[in-house]
Amino acid sequence: MASLWDDLESLANSPSSFTAPTGERGTIKPKAGFNAGDDVAALRNAIEGLGTKEKILIEILTRRSSAQRQLLCEAYKEATGRTLVEDLRGDTSGDLEELLVALATPPAAFDCHQVMKAMKGAGTNDGILIEIFASRSNQQIRALTDAYLKETQKKLTLDLRGEISGDFAEALLLLAEGKRDESAAVDAEKAKKDAKTLYDAGEKKWGTDESKFVDVLCRRSVPQLRQTLLEYKNVSGKTLQQSVEGEMSGALEELLVAIVKCVKSVPAYFAERLHASMKGGGTDESTLNRIMVSRSEIDLLDIRAEFKKLYKCSLLSAIKSDLSGLHGDCVEAICGGDD
Repeated sequence: MASLWDDLESLANSPSSFTAPTGERGTIKPKAGFNAGDDVAALRNAIEGLGTKEKILIEILTRRSSAQRQLLCEAYKEATGRTLVEDLRGDTSGDLEELLVALATPPAAFDCHQVMKAMKGAGTNDGILIEIFASRSNQQIRALTDAYLKETQKKLTLDLRGEISGDFAEALLLLAEGKRDESAAVDAEKAKKDAKTLYDAGEKKWGTDESKFVDVLCRRSVPQLRQTLLEYKNVSGKTLQQSVEGEMSGALEELLVAIVKCVKSVPAYFAERLHASMKGGGTDESTLNRIMVSRSEIDLLDIRAEFKKLYKCSLLSAIKSDLSGLHGDCVEAICGGDD
């Protein structure tokens, strides 16, 4: 796997998912001739009749864009006096329920619920926090924090501060502000300077000055960081990812490595996460569900291409061999085709 992340050749010119407009590289597209009334009638028939007809729920919710699903939710509430999410929760169960509810939830609210889930109970689920804050654009992070404020009447950054600590907290809180530089211009001199600063703060000295890594990796724009990764290799002889892995540990290492990977390729980062969620003895369904839903209208086609490149099998075939039943059918429908 190292070779994927060590290759910096094509970095400067490859597209970035951070700036990808929703819809272009997704697998779920708006349905032509969409009619919320017809869909509501079909959903009610599937839910209110004798025994839930899950296949109809899957067919409708995986074949409408998120914006259309929200119109559908409004029409459903108007027609029944109940929310679609409540009825899905009442009529389905397990992993399928989780997946259908995710599809019926607006993207920002879904991210918000995932973050709330990560902070619930004793200790935090750092993996969820890392995945979301390392891979989302400023706009997505601001939408998430707005949704959090609306649902809890609290500021997400303040609640996070109470849950996490140390350099990991500093890095995550910087990302949670959604203020990463968004300039497309690259300052080559600044990239050289940053690369030298990072080399001096890590490889070159005894003990690591983590704050320098946090500052550069959580503030600079994606194009600027791509140039910095190239310059770092020139200064150090190693990739920045190799240095972070060698110099740091724990949640901070995991977060900074995730940022470096996402700067290079968000689709490759998610292909790797999907593979890990299905590898070995048992599936991590909630990670699988979260990635499939949250990337379904952004870059899932690119994730599929990276998955095939990395693992020599299609994402669809991996899903088919790992999942079964209605949950498997629903994930396959989101995946949207073989490669």
